[in-house]
Amino acid sequence: MPRLRTLALPTLLPLLLSACSTDQAVNYSKSYAKNHVKNYATNAALNELGPAGDAIAIGMNLEKDTIGFEALVHLLLKEARVNWGDEKKSSSKEYVKYTNHYRTRVFVDFEAGSVHVETLDRQDLRKAIAAILLTPYAPDQVDLFSDKDVPVGEEPMLYGQVLDHESQPIRWQWRALRYADYLIDRQMSSRKSAKGQVYAVDFSLVEDHLSQREYQYASLVRKYSKVYAVEESLIYAVIRTESSFNPYAVSSSNAYGLMQIIPKTAGRDVFDKVKNLPGQPSKSWLFQPHNNIDTGTAYLALLDNHYLKNIRNPLSRKYTTISAYNGGAGNVFATFDRNRDRAVQKINRLQPNQVYWALTKKHPRDESRRYLEKVSSAQKDFYKGKI
Repeated sequence: MPRLRTLALPTLLPLLLSACSTDQAVNYSKSYAKNHVKNYATNAALNELGPAGDAIAIGMNLEKDTIGFEALVHLLLKEARVNWGDEKKSSSKEYVKYTNHYRTRVFVDFEAGSVHVETLDRQDLRKAIAAILLTPYAPDQVDLFSDKDVPVGEEPMLYGQVLDHESQPIRWQWRALRYADYLIDRQMSSRKSAKGQVYAVDFSLVEDHLSQREYQYASLVRKYSKVYAVEESLIYAVIRTESSFNPYAVSSSNAYGLMQIIPKTAGRDVFDKVKNLPGQPSKSWLFQPHNNIDTGTAYLALLDNHYLKNIRNPLSRKYTTISAYNGGAGNVFATFDRNRDRAVQKINRLQPNQVYWALTKKHPRDESRRYLEKVSSAQKDFYKGKI
């Protein structure tokens, strides 16, 4: 079959049924799934999608990450509803991990600097607290979309960002378990829910947790700033706005890593126009900090030097680049005129502060309006030594 873009199921099914019988379709898609997504989605997750999930892959050259992501999210949300009555999952700035048959879960809010551990099984609370304290920075090993236990061994991602009751960083299991006992003895709370009694503890990251995460990536930011001629302060500002330096950042739109790269859009664009590589980056590739910062910085340069190159004023072009990183160059132009050439002409007649005003007040997307404000504010913090 020819290569097709992903289609909505109502559109896709007629094409599938016209090409082969139902049995052939199901057998083909199951074979495809088992051969190509076994590293990203369990058979249970794929089965949960039923016939619709079977049909998605038929005759289409879909990326294994995409199939795996959708399958695992589907199963996770189902289990969350069954056990907790909600659909909470990881996001760009919040790490969420389920264990213990989905009856225990942990939340790390990297923006607010808080940790919440809760369980429906009182006896699992100690283990869950220790697990988050020892969770490694290993996005390729920690499965956010299943109830698998977290592997330990590497330096914890929260090392130095959490201090125990003796004001010590937590590196080893004995200290993690001892701190867990301390928290349970003094800070455990309980509440009744429709799913049963919930036992929980809350604790905070250290005050400078954000700066501790930031400086882990200083050498990478410096390197790719030079490679692509993009300001270090802008790279830092984008990372803070996109993920608050959450190493496990993932969004509902399949954006991954520190700079929240969507493989099929920005990732594919960078591969095609900057790196001269076929296809698009994978989820596991983008979860590696050096790849993610490389790709995100390359995309900022691509926007500045290619898509928005005809905007003459450097500051105006910078504002449009930041806005386009979030909402696309097309929406930047649409803020000023439906016709791109006329949009560029109008932008070039404006002062930078007028361009900024338009993008933060008239941009078609509310999120993009706020995004330019947040990144600009974060970049100022860099100059003040706050980032």
